[in-house]
Amino acid sequence: MRRVIAASVASVGLVVALAVWLAACQPKPANSLPTDMSLGSPSAKVTVTEYASLGCPICAMWNNDNFAAFKAKYIDTNQVHYVLKEMTNGDGPVATAGFLLARCAGKDKYFQVVDSVWREEAPYLESDKAAEKANALRKIAESAGLSDQQFDTCVTNDAARDQLNKKVEQTVATDHVEATPTFMVNGKVCDDCQDPKNLDKAILAAEGASK
Repeated sequence: MRRVIAASVASVGLVVALAVWLAACQPKPANSLPTDMSLGSPSAKVTVTEYASLGCPICAMWNNDNFAAFKAKYIDTNQVHYVLKEMTNGDGPVATAGFLLARCAGKDKYFQVVDSVWREEAPYLESDKAAEKANALRKIAESAGLSDQQFDTCVTNDAARDQLNKKVEQTVATDHVEATPTFMVNGKVCDDCQDPKNLDKAILAAEGASK
């Protein structure tokens, strides 16, 4: 099951809930689109690109059930360079606020925050419990060392949000990917790679092709 990019009226509630916490929005100028975040050696023979949204329940499931084993097997051993393409499918406000928060936490904590958002938000992604979603994000920010004011400023940064949206639009236009999660292995779409066995096969095939 994949979630196609769509804004829902119900999801707007979280945007409002997040916005009211800030007395005065302080946008941070952004002159260029954010770069993709990655793990592992860029010189690895295989690059696995995941198009994923922090607001996508299926993405959360894959992360929570499979990513730790995938990381230990491939990324930590320098067999795979993993690239995350930020998308905002499903619960758009959670996805947007979550990615903004991850970037505000800093490069060293980015994937820690991303993992936490998927784990903490998973029970709420298909509900209209905006307060619970917002509280979960605030707790994640606190665990990442951000103050309440830093959190408020981060998730209501209009310039950063606009740049994220432009980045998503660019990704859809250039990579022709709209559904999440989608995996590419060395630039080729990997069908049914939500199944770790199929992803293993694709990585093995890519390794063989690169010899």
